[in-house]
Amino acid sequence: MPRRFAALAQVNPLGAQRSITHLTLIAGFASTLFWPLTAMLEAALGWRQVYLVFAGLNLLVCLPVHLWLARVSRQRQAMTTTSGRTAVAPLVVGAEAARVQVLMLLAFALLGFASSAILVHMVPMLAALGLGATGVLVTTLFGPAQVLSRLVNMQFGRSLSQPALAVIAAAAMPTGLVLLVLSAPWAPGAALFAILFGLGSGLSSIVSGTLPLALFGTAGYGRRLGLISSARLVVSSVAPFVFALVTAVTTPQLSVTAVAGVGLASTLCFAGLWALSRRGGRLVTEAAQ
Repeated sequence: MPRRFAALAQVNPLGAQRSITHLTLIAGFASTLFWPLTAMLEAALGWRQVYLVFAGLNLLVCLPVHLWLARVSRQRQAMTTTSGRTAVAPLVVGAEAARVQVLMLLAFALLGFASSAILVHMVPMLAALGLGATGVLVTTLFGPAQVLSRLVNMQFGRSLSQPALAVIAAAAMPTGLVLLVLSAPWAPGAALFAILFGLGSGLSSIVSGTLPLALFGTAGYGRRLGLISSARLVVSSVAPFVFALVTAVTTPQLSVTAVAGVGLASTLCFAGLWALSRRGGRLVTEAAQ
């Protein structure tokens, strides 16, 4: 996904934020469509043939589209360079930009930890909290909530700054976890947790692309996406193991509460970014005047 965000920013810098929202909305339906399709193909053809079908789709459909996007991206970059225009101006500049980048990486890493720890263990976690078979039904609300968050953001999120949207996305996850711990094994409370966690996850996939663009502008955008992706992947890879270990030596309630604390820390980091971006925006405006 980060590579796609970078391509969108190169093709249409000024409209990249809206394009990223549209892309994540479409991607939200990918599992909904391809999980049952894959099951049908596997039953009809066998798993080896399914891999060949998907490899063919990547070569015959995806590869030409990516080559075309790369060509368009180079043309747009040449036009921007010739005109001498800066497509997206940064909100933070100078020495403060380095501090903001570190804080942004920390925020996304903590959010990635909370997301990965819960998603990998969601079904057994709900069972351990006393929900049993109901927990499986509850998890089905997660995907639609992700898509819903992107739809709502596309329609009503235009007036929100990206740092503010990041705070909302991060806050939804620990809020859902706290509600789960307080209400378990009450099924409606677990359902509300799944919806809030899905909303936060859906919005976080958007702000992972739009926030660095809003804070730092177009210059170096691809590199910053790579840093964010690396930080999240490294932390997310160890999160399920850490969560399982803490659950084994303590209780499910305590381990979920600990993850909620990590989510809260991420929210505070994003809140700090929001405050710094507002100050940086005022400084940039004053300098322009």
